[in-house]
Formats: sequence, structure tokens, C-alpha cells
Amino acid sequence: MATLRKANAYSKKSVTPYTRISKRRQKSFIKVVPPQKIVKFTMGKESLVNSGKLLHKMVVLCTENVQIRHNALEACRQYINKKMDKELAGQYLFKILPFPHHIQRENKMLTGAGADRMQTGMQLSFGKCVGKSAIMKRDAKLFVIYVANPKAVAFVRKVLKQVKPKLPCKIKTLYEDLSKKK
Repeated sequence: MATLRKANAYSKKSVTPYTRISKRRQKSFIKVVPPQKIVKFTMGKESLVNSGKLLHKMVVLCTENVQIRHNALEACRQYINKKMDKELAGQYLFKILPFPHHIQRENKMLTGAGADRMQTGMQLSFGKCVGKSAIMKRDAKLFVIYVANPKAVAFVRKVLKQVKPKLPCKIKTLYEDLSKKK
């Protein structure tokens, strides 16, 4: 398995979405699409929200324009879901909202002795597909979490604080009490 470039090689750059995948191979800009790393986008019990039992909603927003890789979103998903499943035991709903469409490219370079004689450098350097990312605008929603009580809200805030280093952007958490709307 090849190692990934640092996230800052991609995350803060403004970018045009590179997503064209056609059923006919000749019309497709992208010949090989990297597999999606995010396994699930919805975890927990959606029926509890529909029945009105989960009355506390938390929305996580990114506060800047950024690209978030699918493996970063998957790492956050696994961590948050594991902690919440252990502590709240199915009394929650957790959704990942962005879908990674943008395909990232890398012009792989050889390193070491004699590498300069084996590669073309920047000549025709379009790059090969190495991963996917979601292009996020400022104040776009990343995650939505529903829980049953205020004690669970405090726990979720603590978990989200632990997830911050896994994301390439600053995040902001909005809290909404749905019981006051009724």
C-alpha cells in the first residue's frame, strides 16, 4: 500500500471538481475511480428521531472552505460511532452529510539514486487518481447527531473535541433542543 500525501497538499487549495465518470469509457475523463472508504453514512436508530424520542440535535459545521478526504471522514465516523455505541447503546442517530465526489490526483515521483534518469518529471504531469474528497464550503454541515438527554449532549461534545485533530478544518458545533419546538 502506498503512503498518502499530507492532507495539506490538498485540503486548503481551491479546486474545480474532478468528477466526470461516464458509462461509456471514451467519454469518461476518469478511467479508474478509487473505492469509497466511507462504509455507512447513517448510524444509530432513525426510527427514534421519527417517533420523537431523540430531542437533542447537534450539527457540526466546518468554518472554512476545504477539501476533506474520504479516509478522514471514515476515521471520524469510526471513532464517533464506537464511542457513542459504547456509551449510549443505540439511543442516538449519527449521520455523515458530505459525499466525497471529487477525485484527487497525484503525479508520483521517484526518489533515490538514479531516479532522475527513469522519470519524465513535470512533462505531461496530469497525475493518477489516488483518492476522493468532499469539497466543503464555509458553514457547510459535516455531521448531524441526535441524542435523548442533556447528559448525552455533554458526552457528544467531549467526543467531538477528540475528533477535531482528524479533520483538516476548524469545526463549530450548533446545539438545538427539539423539545422546546413542540
